[in-house]
Amino acid sequence: MNPLLRSKGFTLIEVLVAMVILSFSLLALAGLMVTTTKNNSFGGHMTEAATFAQDKLEELRAIKWENLIDGNSTDQQGGSTGINYTRNWNVTTNGSLKTITISVNWNDRTAHSIKLVSVLSQ
Repeated sequence: MNPLLRSKGFTLIEVLVAMVILSFSLLALAGLMVTTTKNNSFGGHMTEAATFAQDKLEELRAIKWENLIDGNSTDQQGGSTGINYTRNWNVTTNGSLKTITISVNWNDRTAHSIKLVSVLSQ
């Protein structure tokens, strides 16, 4: 028999099928990388916003209960990620309790917001 007919290598069809399967797998992984990067970025923004809210809450809690007056206020914070955050806080008195509500808003393709609420007593 001719040694070329008994060859035990891969055929061109088998190689092409393997390449198609590999291409689909790599394409799926590329899409997964994009999603992972977006989620990681959002997590960083959420952490930064929560830190800004917590900083303001600690600042307001350090004020004497009698000096903490009712009202609203707003300020802007520039984050290390390049996102601008708007921080709003509101203090309300209900008898011997004061409620502090802090919300932080930011926009990175879509609008996001977090809110912290704390209640202080005399």
